[in-house]
Parts: sequence; C-alpha cells; structure tokens
Amino acid sequence: MEWWEAFLLGIVQGLTEFLPVSSSGHLMIFKSLLGVDGEGFLDFTVTVHFATVLSTIVVFWSAIWRILKGVLKFKYNDETDYFLKICLSMVPVAVVGFCFKDKVEALFGDSLHTVGACLLVTAALLCFSDVFTRKVKIHNTSRNGISWWQAFVVGLGQACAVAPGLSRSGTTIATGLVCGVKRESMAQFSFLMVLIPILGEQFLSIVDMLKDGAAMASGVGLGPLMIGFAAAFVSGLFACKVMVALVSKARLSWFSLYCVVVAALIFIFA
Repeated sequence: MEWWEAFLLGIVQGLTEFLPVSSSGHLMIFKSLLGVDGEGFLDFTVTVHFATVLSTIVVFWSAIWRILKGVLKFKYNDETDYFLKICLSMVPVAVVGFCFKDKVEALFGDSLHTVGACLLVTAALLCFSDVFTRKVKIHNTSRNGISWWQAFVVGLGQACAVAPGLSRSGTTIATGLVCGVKRESMAQFSFLMVLIPILGEQFLSIVDMLKDGAAMASGVGLGPLMIGFAAAFVSGLFACKVMVALVSKARLSWFSLYCVVVAALIFIFA
C-alpha cells in the first residue's frame, strides 16, 4: 500500500465512521477503486478503526469522565443510570459478536453489490426517521433522555448493523429517533454506546491475527499504517463534532440521498 492510499483511506474511515453512511462499506468501495492489495488490509482496517475510537474518546472525554466519576460514587445517580443503560444497549451486539457474527458476515460476503444493497437499507432508515421525527412531536421524560426499553431497542439496531454498507451510527441514531429519543440526547448516546463494542471487536481482531501468526504491518508497511492512523484520527475528530451538530439540527434525508446515489453508482459500474 502506498502512503497516499493509506492517507486517503484513513480520511475515508475517519469521516464515514461517524457520518451515517457506513465506514466499512466505504473502505471496501475505495479499496476497490484504488486497487489496493488485500494482503495486510485487515491490519490496516483494525488500525484506522482504533484511531476513530480514540477520536470519539477525545470528543466526548468530558462526558465520559463525568460518567465515570458518577459511577465510582457507587450511588444510583444520573451517571450510574446512564452507564447502565449503555451497558444494556451493548447486550444485543455482544450476543451477535460472540455467537453469530461470523455466520452473518459469511452470509453477506464482501461483494460491492452487498454494500450497495445495505446502503439502500441505510438510506431508507435515515429517511424514515427524519420524516417520522418531523411529523411526530416527541415528549420524552425519561431519565437522561432515554428509557431502558429505548436503550435496548437501539442496541438491537446496532446488532443488526454488521453488514458492510449498513451504517452503525445511522442505524442506531435512526432507531433511537423513531423510538422517541430526542435528537440532542441520541447523538451522544449513539457514539458512547459503540465505544466498548468497537474496542472489543478490534481487540479480538488483533488476537485472531496473532493466533494466525500474522504480523502487524505485514503487506502494508509500518509507514502507511501510521499515516492511515493519523488521517483517520484527525478526520474522525472533525466528523464526530460535525455529526453531533447535524443530528441535533440538520435533516438526515440528505445523507439518505447520498447513500442512494452511491448505491446506484455501485450497481451501475461494479
């Protein structure tokens, strides 16, 4: 992998991890467009995903620190309530990750046509949630802006977003909005609820690579890995902050239109 390819792919990962357009799907698309060799690409994917996790932690550090301090008081306060709801939301994806993820990924495969189909699903979810929330007034009086059942349903949405092209952030945000969670509450919850699952997923990926005797940077090179990491981290910082603002104010239908256009291009040219 050339340094400029790593740089471009890192930016793609950083921007699309938080925007509701599927980072895994876009990495596959740009990998195909650039003609990047598949050897060592798993190492690169793990690296840039970890970079975007770190950017999430940086953006939400004050909220994360406040939650941790509240939990460590060992009292049932707002922070403990929020933390437990995040834990509940992680149950469905944990079940899929430990029991069914390989089967689901094998079912979907890595075809660009699969990415196109899943982008259409993402587009439908975003469009429906946007129309729904603009027609139905939300009166949510739950503690921390999200109830227990809403947290679990949003977790189910995350568990379904395992296929390339089906956006994790888009699915969770759309699910939360349809369930009645206010926009300003959904953005932060959506990004915080994925931290531990993504970290766990990356840890398991590294363990699998070590078991298989794969050395990090093999087939890619340490230089491109570092460039990709830096590009993903910086662009992730930007995208995360932008997405929080967009969920609170902007219409998600524009992202829905984007997904439809990209899916159409895939079906026409792939």
